[in-house]
Amino acid sequence: MTAAKPARLLISKVARERLGDALDEAMQGCPFEVVTPTTDPDTAPGDIHVGYWSRDVTGLSTKHDIKLPLEAFYTSLRRSPDLQWVHVHSAGADRPFFAELAERKVRATTSPGVNADVVAQTALTGLLMLARHFPLLLEQQRERRWLSLVATGLPTDLVGQTALIAGWGPIGQRIAAVLRVLGVKVIVARSSNTPVDDQTETLAYEDIGQYAGRIDWLILACPLTERTRRWIDGKVLGALKPSARLINVARGEVVDQAALIEALQQRRLAGAYLDVFEHEPLDSASPLWSMENVIVTPHAAGHSDGNERRVDQIFLKHLREWAAQWPASA
Repeated sequence: MTAAKPARLLISKVARERLGDALDEAMQGCPFEVVTPTTDPDTAPGDIHVGYWSRDVTGLSTKHDIKLPLEAFYTSLRRSPDLQWVHVHSAGADRPFFAELAERKVRATTSPGVNADVVAQTALTGLLMLARHFPLLLEQQRERRWLSLVATGLPTDLVGQTALIAGWGPIGQRIAAVLRVLGVKVIVARSSNTPVDDQTETLAYEDIGQYAGRIDWLILACPLTERTRRWIDGKVLGALKPSARLINVARGEVVDQAALIEALQQRRLAGAYLDVFEHEPLDSASPLWSMENVIVTPHAAGHSDGNERRVDQIFLKHLREWAAQWPASA
């Protein structure tokens, strides 16, 4: 009887050490070998069956600026005609490489929900900082100026304000729960107008224009799809009241960035917290960096030292299911 060929798993050294014995347990006695990615595309190994695209593999890469370690990882997968499955640390699957996998009919799984609490906390931090005029206060701190909010303009009470949350996944739901505790009314925009519950107004994305004039906070936590790409355009921004503010922890392409900059510069929008941008990294020449009514962070809303282990658990669960069919799945 011919022994089953070993499965080749592309896993970074960091992730392999973190997985420990759990990797052997997930493989359930199936023969396997761990192949370590290189940081040089020229020496990238091939003939991979499973790729674990962990956070350390992405490193400092963005979907617009691919650093060598991630390019080498891509190269290994491209050199693997029998590649079956790739698991990625992110919740979204909008990087261009996923289209390549789909064309090859390679299964790709993501890690939804692992950073939902962290992203929600960050979005709420941005909202509270804007609501309490912290950009102004921090600027005054840097300049060593003692200037009371009585002189610069009092913040508006959050209680009684209205927030429209785009997206009703784990992130949107967590944001809504906290906002309600703070006395903020919540409206939800999502793929359909089917109510999310019996207490929440719900609209389809395309209907936002009918609600824009009521919104104090437009919070984007939705996936990037063809329906949401540039959904928040000049027309939507123009329909918002001038005192409204935007929070974007979704994807930069959900917003027409040029229209957003214009609205902020002309004070047709009171402020924004932006963690994501149409092109990342954000160009150092972008006016968003220096606007006094804008908070910019470098796509960091979901970063936390607990995410890796949560992603590991999702990967191991999928790996157990995959290993149970190996080599029949080959």
